[in-house]
Amino acid sequence: MAVALVLSLTAFDRESDPPEVRDAAPVANPYEDGRRAGAQALLDEWAKTVRSGDTAALSALFDSGATPGFLDAEIRRSNNLAQVPFSEFGYDIGLDAEVPVPPTVAEELGASDVWAPTVYFRYAIAGADAQPTRKPVALLLARRGNEWKLVSDSNVTESGRETWRGPWDFGPVITRVVDGPEGRSSIVLGHPGQVAMVDRIAGDLGPAVAHVTDVWGQDWSRRAVVLVAGSHEEFASLVGAAHSGADIAAVSVSDAVDLRSRTASGQRIVFSPESADRLTDLTRVSVLRHELTHIAARTVTEDGSPLWILEGYADYVGYRGVEATFGALAPTLSAEVAKNGPPTSLPADADFGAGGDTARRAYESSWSLAAFVAGEYGEEKLDALYRSLAQGAATGDRLDGRIRDALGVDADGLAQAWGAWVEKQVA
Repeated sequence: MAVALVLSLTAFDRESDPPEVRDAAPVANPYEDGRRAGAQALLDEWAKTVRSGDTAALSALFDSGATPGFLDAEIRRSNNLAQVPFSEFGYDIGLDAEVPVPPTVAEELGASDVWAPTVYFRYAIAGADAQPTRKPVALLLARRGNEWKLVSDSNVTESGRETWRGPWDFGPVITRVVDGPEGRSSIVLGHPGQVAMVDRIAGDLGPAVAHVTDVWGQDWSRRAVVLVAGSHEEFASLVGAAHSGADIAAVSVSDAVDLRSRTASGQRIVFSPESADRLTDLTRVSVLRHELTHIAARTVTEDGSPLWILEGYADYVGYRGVEATFGALAPTLSAEVAKNGPPTSLPADADFGAGGDTARRAYESSWSLAAFVAGEYGEEKLDALYRSLAQGAATGDRLDGRIRDALGVDADGLAQAWGAWVEKQVA
C-alpha cells in the first residue's frame, strides 16, 4: 500500500506578544486624543457595517478620493463573510509610530487632515478561538471637517506595511462547524469550489482531535480552525509569501504565542489548493492529525527546537495506528539505506527545507526516529523527549543532556541505535 509521508510543516511566529492597541486611557496631546477618537469611531462603524452586511451604508464611510476599487472590494468582502460565525470583528489603532504621508498624497486628497495610523484587524471565530487574533491593515484615512473617511488599505504611503487578506478577500466563504467536547467547537472554512474537501475535512476533524488528544493528552485547546485555500495567492496570504502550496499539503501557523501562560492566538491549519487532488483519504487524515499535533504542542514549543523531533513527533501521531509497511511510509529513506547503508546522524534542520528527495528523506527519517523511540522506549518516553527538546535551540552537550534526560543515551547513541533499527526494517 503506497501511503508515503506527505510534506507538511509548521510555522512559529517570532512575535511573543500581541500587538499593542490604544485603550480608552487619555493621551497627553488633546489634538492627538481627538484625532484618535474620531478615527476610531470611523473604524468601529466600518467593522459594524461590514459585519452586518449593510453594503448600502458602506459608501458613506469612504472618502471621495478613495482608491478605485476599495469600496467595491469591501462590498464583496461583506457578502463573502456572511456565513462566518465571528465572536469578535473590529479594527484597533495600534501604539506603533504613525507612517508619514507623502506630501503628494495629501495634496491630491485636499483634505484637512490625512493620517496613516497603525491599524490592526481584530477577529475571533465563535467557539473555536479562545482569544482574538490581530492582523495588520495598511490604512490611509482623510478628514473633512469633523468626519474621518476611508481612503485606502493598499499601502499608498510606501511604508512597507501590508494589509492582511483573509479567506473572505478571495471569494464567498462556506463554513462547517464541528462540535467537540465541553463546547469546544472546531470550524472548517473554504470556498464553494472546495466544498467537497471542506466536507471531508469536517468529517475527519472530530476523530482527529480525539486521536491527537489520546497521544498528547488533554493539555491543549482540543479545537481548531481549518482553512482550505482556493488559490496559490490565498495560500501564500494565509501562511506567508514563502509558500505557494505547490509542494506542501498543509501548514499550521499561529500569531502571538505566550509560553509563560501557555496560550496562542491565531492558530490555523491551512490546506493548499492542490491538497484535494494530492491526498488520499488516508493521507488527508494523517496530515490533519500531523497539523493538529503542532497546534496541540505549540505552547510548549520554542523557536529553534530541532526539526527532527517537531516534525517526527507530528508525523508519528499522524500515522499512528496505520497498517502499512516501513517501506510504504518511508520509501525515500528505504531506497537510501538499500543503496548507502543506514543513517549515522540525526536529521539536519536544513534538509527539511531543501526540497526534493532531501526533504522527503528528512521527514521520513524524523518519522522513523519517533517510531523507533515509541517502539523501543514507549510513547511516554517519546512524549518526554519531545517536551525536553522543544525548549529551543540546543547543540553539543546541551542536546546530549536533553536526550539523555529523556532516554538515557546521548545524541550519538540515539543515532546509532536508530540507524541499526532502520536497517532491520529495510532488510
